[in-house]
Amino acid sequence: MMLAMRAVVCHQAELTVDEVPDPRPEQGQLLITVERCGICGSDLHARLHCDETAADAATLGYDHMMRSTDRVVMGHEFVGTVTDYGPRTRKLFPIGTRVVSLPVLRASGAMHLTGLSALAPGGYAEQVLAVPSMTMRVPDGLDADAAALTEPMSVALHAVHRGQVGAKDTAVVLGCGPIGLAVIAMLKATGVRHVIASDFSPGRRALAERMGADVVVDPAQESPWASFAESKRYLTDSMELIGFGVDAMDKLRAVPLLPWATLMRGAVKAGASPRGPVVFECVGVPGMIEHVIANAPLLSRVVVVGVCMGADALRPAMAISKEIELRFVLGYDPSEFHQALQWIASGKVDVRPLITGTVGLDGVPGAFDELGDPERHAKILVDPTR
Repeated sequence: MMLAMRAVVCHQAELTVDEVPDPRPEQGQLLITVERCGICGSDLHARLHCDETAADAATLGYDHMMRSTDRVVMGHEFVGTVTDYGPRTRKLFPIGTRVVSLPVLRASGAMHLTGLSALAPGGYAEQVLAVPSMTMRVPDGLDADAAALTEPMSVALHAVHRGQVGAKDTAVVLGCGPIGLAVIAMLKATGVRHVIASDFSPGRRALAERMGADVVVDPAQESPWASFAESKRYLTDSMELIGFGVDAMDKLRAVPLLPWATLMRGAVKAGASPRGPVVFECVGVPGMIEHVIANAPLLSRVVVVGVCMGADALRPAMAISKEIELRFVLGYDPSEFHQALQWIASGKVDVRPLITGTVGLDGVPGAFDELGDPERHAKILVDPTR
């Protein structure tokens, strides 16, 4: 007789609570009894747009991303206790140890993304499989609610690292959903002194303040670029810089490359060529990247964190004219996952303002709908024991 557990299954964009076979750990796997699993914004998108994402993944060589015709247990932000190991698997943690894990699973001869593939069922369930080497013990004293946010905070930390934001730089965070709020927290944790946050939602703006944003803007009333008004002269500034070089070369009555390069470097150091902010685009809807390119100051670095599932368009000539730098980010590495966990445990990063609700498995379909209202929720956790 096959044993079964309760889990939330996504099929044809519908979420239902069903009984599915108990996961049995194979060699190189461990079994975790889930205590909490966060509902991620990417899950909301995947429920409706997984076919587009699967097509992109297939183009990149991965054929097992969830599709609408699959029956998939989603959920990749989980914490729980070690319950069992597969045969001939090194037991890195005693049974009963509370752990978090990177959401990856080696199964069927390949690596799969937990909660985003039918071959790696996720944490909206009573139990989930994980890889021991990608699993980390939760520090003593850290409760399950806070530990469950390790994964999204790792995403934010990776984005901040990729942005290469210095302490004296200005960071602009567009969109204060869960990931935008996490980015704000990680910017402050890494020492960035000036963080501007922008969101239409009063509730999310209030959360942005609690997460440490120095300036919070309602874009319906004030532009997040207002403090960079002088940079609107970016074309004039650029032409003045060129004119500076031409005048200098005329005086030298020669065109050697070395003096020109020296003069240009000196002008840049003197501030003739302004450096823009580091912008984190955390909205992920069509038109946002173009909006940033059109409005950000000269020489801005743009880190695209929000996942836009559909096609988009932008004006390359505008980005070229302003020398906008675009960086796209995905996930994190194990060291960032570990760092996020330690910062949560130490209190350096306070994730509790993000948690706005907890539901049992039966409440997951309703929670997906409620998360569409920014005034009601930021992060809802799933407690399979409820």
